[in-house]
Amino acid sequence: MTHWFHRNPLKATAPVSFNFYGVATTPAATKVCNDLRLSRTRLLELFTDSSCNPEMMKNATDLYFSLLQGFILPLDDSSQESKLRFIQNFKWTDTLQGQVPSAQQDAVFELVSMGFNVALWYTKYASRLAGKEDITEDEAKDVHRSLKIAAGIFKHLKESHIPKLITPVEKGRDLEARLIDSYIIQCQAEAQEVTIARAIELKHNPGLIAALAYETANFYQKADQTLSSLDPIYAGKWRKYLNLKNCFYMAYAYCYHGQTLLASDKCGEAIRSLQESEKFFAKAEALCKEYGETKGPGTTAKPSGHLFFRKLGSLVKNTLEKCQRENGFIYFQKVPAEAPQLELKANYGLVEPIPFEFPALNAHWTLETLGAFDLTKRPKDDAAKPKPDEEVKPLKEPDIKPQKDSGCQIS
Repeated sequence: MTHWFHRNPLKATAPVSFNFYGVATTPAATKVCNDLRLSRTRLLELFTDSSCNPEMMKNATDLYFSLLQGFILPLDDSSQESKLRFIQNFKWTDTLQGQVPSAQQDAVFELVSMGFNVALWYTKYASRLAGKEDITEDEAKDVHRSLKIAAGIFKHLKESHIPKLITPVEKGRDLEARLIDSYIIQCQAEAQEVTIARAIELKHNPGLIAALAYETANFYQKADQTLSSLDPIYAGKWRKYLNLKNCFYMAYAYCYHGQTLLASDKCGEAIRSLQESEKFFAKAEALCKEYGETKGPGTTAKPSGHLFFRKLGSLVKNTLEKCQRENGFIYFQKVPAEAPQLELKANYGLVEPIPFEFPALNAHWTLETLGAFDLTKRPKDDAAKPKPDEEVKPLKEPDIKPQKDSGCQIS
């Protein structure tokens, strides 16, 4: 089963040379700086390389972050942080707020910003893979795992590193709790979509599928509510996506709950459940149109034409017709005025983030190497400090061509 996921743009960043002329006083210190520059450049290249896979990404991130740790972690017990933490200025844009960057002279800001982009890359990798019409079981597992890895990275940044920033996070920016929480919840919900598709494919119990769909719909609702206080200019399109996915999986929940009721000879209640499913599907269809018309950051698509959407429409229609036929021939039950209350709890298939930790300090960082950085040699007038309103060029993300008959176009 193919999937369609909304994606916000990657964060962009200004180049960093790590050239500390005069400050790095030995070849070993200069080599660490060169390695930092090269590994950062390589990692940024991989973000937009459509041939990059999780193994390549992990190798590149482990190298860069292990080197960057020398600017953050102390090498002995004499201090709580590296003396190099505040030596370099870093600039990053936001996924929602255009190309005007935030700048901080703090290596922790670089750690969390680059880490955020790594998590975004895993979501985009999952999206590319999930959009294939002939997705294999192994690829579906990769999608599922990538989304759980992304959720784990976002969670780790929020809990362990963002609180260490000296400069408070600006409201509405990527590193703010509301946005991070929404990204975590969205990753969990999308991973559960893969679980639901697998359960449907293997013809699992309709009660389990209904419960998973209901839990997934609630995840999307929670993610949307988390963004509700953000400016709609920035978050409007993203919220339309979360809304339509909430309605879509409520339609799934009522559809499969109806099948469960029919199997229990409660045909009247089954019809009412399917009618509710139809209502939610119609709401999702309207939201698909609104999503396509809403301007804002993120992917451009016509989700109502996508295979995953059309399949549910046919399923709801056919299941309702079956219930109505059986009620007319066998049961003759009254259809209740009120829709059944969904009090469904999934015992299996719920997604938790995969725990994430940054790599340990690179072996090239020794007390001798660190000691070779002489901070007294820094220029007094830091003319190289960038202007905060200077634009940073957006990353050129790989074009994702629509699969045949998918109705989905992503830019």
